Amino acid sequence: MGAEPSSPPSRRFTGIGFGVLFGGLTTAVTIAAIGRAWAACDVGINAGANGMTLLFLAPLLWIATAVPWVILHSTLGRRHRRTALMAGFTFTLWFSWFLVTWLGMPDSYPDPFCPGNVPPWWPSFIPA
Repeated sequence: MGAEPSSPPSRRFTGIGFGVLFGGLTTAVTIAAIGRAWAACDVGINAGANGMTLLFLAPLLWIATAVPWVILHSTLGRRHRRTALMAGFTFTLWFSWFLVTWLGMPDSYPDPFCPGNVPPWWPSFIPA
């Protein structure tokens, strides 16, 4: 008598795996872009204070970007895996853009280095 596995073999990545992986990558890219925008526009008190703010925001952003991946994978991904991945990538791009333009480019901060509060390295074809 052979023993059969009690559960079907799992996929390579589960919803939590996608959430942790893509949430972490999104958070790293977003934090780096916000930090670079703050440095270019001379936002804040000093680099240490800005770094602590970004360190505080990192786990919150990671959770905020991981949860949609878990939800998409566990709902839409069961039947339409490619559609769930495309929806996840679309949300990730939008959320990164939103966070960088909302947190990284404060409108109320007067600065002579960044006209219009947009860093000089920001691409002109992406709205800020």
